[in-house]
Amino acid sequence: VQLQASGGGLVQAGGSLRLSCAASGGSLSNYNMGWFRQAPGKEREFVAAIKWAGGLTRYADSMKGRFTISREIAKKSVLLQMNNLEPEDTAVYYCAASRAVWTSRASLYDVWGQGTQVTVSS
Repeated sequence: VQLQASGGGLVQAGGSLRLSCAASGGSLSNYNMGWFRQAPGKEREFVAAIKWAGGLTRYADSMKGRFTISREIAKKSVLLQMNNLEPEDTAVYYCAASRAVWTSRASLYDVWGQGTQVTVSS
């Protein structure tokens, strides 16, 4: 499985962006899909995850209510809708896939996309 993230950009505080992660190269039925982010000088941080089979979701506490993760089965893609963005959300956002492990730990994700930059101006 290969992942390609897109949709990042520059947005003002309070604005919205939708990130997309397109998967190719294999079935996602045994994968859990996640979004992570990494700001300069900081560790990679869990954002949200979704089980491809069934659609169960989980979020980091600081993202609940502002971010929504979803999947488009026909397009083999995972979306991250981000609303009410704050300058603190500025980071490179990565999508990732974990085979059969339901986790927020980045080290347990097997496949990573290349990242997309999100910049929120104040």
